[in-house]
Amino acid sequence: MNIKRSGGVAAIALVGALALASCAANEGGTGGGGDQPASDLSGTIAGAGASSQQSAQEAWVAAFQTANPDVTIEYDPAGSGAGRDQFIAGGVAFAGSDRAFNDEEVGAGEFGSCNPEAGIVEIPAYVSPIAVAFNLEGVDSLDLDAATIAGIFAGTITTWNDPAIADQNPDAELPDQAITAVHRSDDSGTTENFTEYLGAAAPEVWTYEADGVWPLEGGEAAQGTSGVVDAVTGGTGTIGYMDASRAGDLGTVAVKVGEEYVPFSPEAAAAIVDASPFVEGRGEADLAIEIDRTSEEAGVYPIVLVSYLIGCVEYTDAEQAELVKAYFSYIISEEGQEAAADAAGSAPISDTLREAATTAVESIG
Repeated sequence: MNIKRSGGVAAIALVGALALASCAANEGGTGGGGDQPASDLSGTIAGAGASSQQSAQEAWVAAFQTANPDVTIEYDPAGSGAGRDQFIAGGVAFAGSDRAFNDEEVGAGEFGSCNPEAGIVEIPAYVSPIAVAFNLEGVDSLDLDAATIAGIFAGTITTWNDPAIADQNPDAELPDQAITAVHRSDDSGTTENFTEYLGAAAPEVWTYEADGVWPLEGGEAAQGTSGVVDAVTGGTGTIGYMDASRAGDLGTVAVKVGEEYVPFSPEAAAAIVDASPFVEGRGEADLAIEIDRTSEEAGVYPIVLVSYLIGCVEYTDAEQAELVKAYFSYIISEEGQEAAADAAGSAPISDTLREAATTAVESIG
């Protein structure tokens, strides 16, 4: 992870992470472990956003509320776009989003619960591969390059025995069956990450801008991650994209990177994140990452979702600030990251990224 950028974090010491952990313990224990001292935190905060984070948020909330019994945290997995909209409107104290706010949105500075002069905190706290998953009788896995994946979702490859698929999978028994490509109907950060990959890795086939809203007519649309999973599972000859933790027993695609086909895994997702730089020109607490979708490094999986926790650097409500700061501190801790990995199969953030995230969380007030 490149932690240098203009106007941003220039050097971050591990002592900062240790100091925050010590402070949290001395102030009543905001971690999830049962051995923590009794907490003096109390109150309620609400968040909304990425459905990809749902399983992780359930684990985080359960552990944090166990350690802090007078705190209530509510998280509505309404989708990344809905979460960002609610955060902008001041309806929630924090958002989960499968993309960071873009430069135009950050420049507008319209975030309802925040002091507009102070800016926002964006922490890449949930890292997970996006699975390309399908339901095809007798086929458990496929090897596909970016151009073929793009052709399937663009509607130019329409049958499972198309030569573009068959040539990469000579041992698979592929039927002469129509492909039904399933996409999200809602404004989705998963869609934005997926279409960003298609546009970067197969620009000759996928000629559309990366966007959270699906750009094409046709195919089958489904609401949220659960809707896509249900549509792919309940259909025949179906294929979709989803947070890998939700792929279950569906067949999955190993993606061509360089000269090899790489199946999704938490380790491969973490590898592409650490090989990518921060977006330049952001505030010190804004850790938006620019993923290198065309990397050919061995062992990286480029269709990755980096889902953010988004909050205010300065809240208009001091109680909200205290609770968000404590909750974010737990999530980025080793314990919090392991809880998400156990619940959702996500990739724990690296120590380097945790140091940057610790500094960002310390800025909340």
